[in-house]
Amino acid sequence: MSAALSIKSAIEFYDFHPPVDDFKAEVLQGLQQQQKAISAKFLYDKRGAELFDAICTLDEYYLTRTEIDILQTYGNEIAALVKDGVLIEFGSGSSQKVRFILDATMPNLPTYVALDISKQHLYESCTNLVEAYPELQAIAICTDYTQPIRLPDIYSIKHKRKVAFFPGSSIGNLEPSEVVQFLKNTAMLLEPNGSLLIGVDLKKSKEILEPAYDDPQGISAAFALNLLVRINRELGADFDLDKFCYRAFYNAIGRIEMYIVSLETQVVHIDGMEIPFQQGETLRTEHSYKYSVDEFQNLADLAGFQPQRVWTDPKQLFSLHYLQLPN
Repeated sequence: MSAALSIKSAIEFYDFHPPVDDFKAEVLQGLQQQQKAISAKFLYDKRGAELFDAICTLDEYYLTRTEIDILQTYGNEIAALVKDGVLIEFGSGSSQKVRFILDATMPNLPTYVALDISKQHLYESCTNLVEAYPELQAIAICTDYTQPIRLPDIYSIKHKRKVAFFPGSSIGNLEPSEVVQFLKNTAMLLEPNGSLLIGVDLKKSKEILEPAYDDPQGISAAFALNLLVRINRELGADFDLDKFCYRAFYNAIGRIEMYIVSLETQVVHIDGMEIPFQQGETLRTEHSYKYSVDEFQNLADLAGFQPQRVWTDPKQLFSLHYLQLPN
């Protein structure tokens, strides 16, 4: 058996990707609201995932390097808590950060479950992980993890302690009430005695936040506008990207907001439906709440998790929380 075939056979792949009809329904519903909005989860097709990886390397985008610094600095402490069992990563993306956990816990944590909505990116990242960790059993599940999900009936993960890993700041894309529901769904997935290691962006000035989400190189703009490219490609729409721009700003309620802005009065067509835009009208693609440590731990407590540990960087830019479910 060739090395490539051996790697592929080491990955169990399950495709629960939402069908195109669901994508169309959500897009059309969002575009008919008074404040046009499309869920951030649809930003991550293959090109979107690649652009987001590029954003993570920018000097202005402090989140990725700061979280990695925390994982490196406190890796042994984190490994002692994670210990063994099954590691489940939400929004696995390029699976860069999970390597710090695998380096510290292998071979005691031999089973890795990756959940992501971007099918091709998910498979490629799992393939790279199996190449780097030959002892690892990788299970890739293409799904919308923001919705209630159940793990497939897989013998190797039954009756084992489960540890979820949700890096980045994607939890901030949800409204606070949605955060509580997401954590409740996660608790059901993990079962009693499970735990969650989750990255949460801390509150800070707009002078730091706005360049992080609207960089001068224009990669953040390309990431947002790629959503229109995807809608054109998959739903047969006729968005003209030259007639839209991107902007991000900090809202004092505690979140950064990202918008696509119509540069003129125009009509876009999707599946025979006319979607009017006024000049200056906005389409919200994403928002990201920022929390203090206490604010987030209060939400976790409402969902039944017991906050155990929290790590932050010296500049207090970012936090990594370890939450435990009761037995």
